[in-house]
Amino acid sequence: MNEHKEQLDTSRRGFLGAAAAVTTVTLAPGVVLHRLAVAEPRAEAVTDAVRWGMLIDTTKCADGCGACIAACNRESGLDLQEKPAEGDAAKWDRQAAKWIRMVKVRDDLTGRESRLPMLCQHCKHPPCVDVCPTGASFRRADGIVMVDRHTCIGCRYCMMACPYKARSFIHEVVDTKLTRVPRGKGCVESCNLCVHRRDNGIPSTACADACATQGGGAILFGDLKDPEAPLAKALAAFPSRQIREDLTLDTGVRYAGV
Repeated sequence: MNEHKEQLDTSRRGFLGAAAAVTTVTLAPGVVLHRLAVAEPRAEAVTDAVRWGMLIDTTKCADGCGACIAACNRESGLDLQEKPAEGDAAKWDRQAAKWIRMVKVRDDLTGRESRLPMLCQHCKHPPCVDVCPTGASFRRADGIVMVDRHTCIGCRYCMMACPYKARSFIHEVVDTKLTRVPRGKGCVESCNLCVHRRDNGIPSTACADACATQGGGAILFGDLKDPEAPLAKALAAFPSRQIREDLTLDTGVRYAGV
C-alpha cells in the first residue's frame, strides 16, 4: 500500500502544472468576470482523441478534509449561493447546489469505512443523456458530460436517472454568478471537470489542485486514453474500480482503495 501511495504521488507531481492566475472584475451587480491566465486557448474543435477522467485514491482521503469541495465551490461560483431570507435552513441545505458530495461507504465484511468524493462520473454511456427530452444533457467528444442551460427545461429526468445523485437543480434566482460558469433558476447542473480550464489549456481541475496542495493528494486527473499519461499508467498499475460497475456505464471517474 505504501508503494502504491508513493507511485501515485510521483505521477501526480509530474502531471500537475502551476495553478492559473485569476483576475476578477465586477461587470455589474451579480455578474463577476473571471479572467484566466491561460496556457493556450483552444483553437480546434473538441475531438475524441482524449478522454478526460480521474482516479481518486480513497486511502488518502482524510476524515474531515473538504479541500476538493471548497475548491470546486470557488471555481464554479457555488460559494456565492445565499439562503433566501425567508427560507428554512434545513431545506436550503438540501436544495443548495453541490457538485461534489462526500460519501461514506462501509465494507460489511471488514467493517472498514472509506470516504468517496462523489461527483458526476462522466460515463461513456450516461443515463442522464438518454432520458433528456431536449438534448440539454450531452456528452462531449472528449468524454465530459454537461448540461446546456439554454435548452434545459428543468424536468429533472436526468436527476432521477443518475445513479450517483450527482446533479443539482437550481431552485432560487441566482443573484451572483461567474461569467465562466453561467447559472440560472430552473436549470440542472453538475461537475463538468472544469471545462473552462479544458478549453483554455490548463492541465488540471480545481479539486485536483486543492487536494494536492491542501489535502491528501488523493485525486489524479488526466487523459484516460493516453497510455503514457500519469493517469493511465496509475490505472494500469494499481487496482481500481467503478462505482456501480454492474450498470456498465464505463465511468470516467475511478476509485482506488475501495
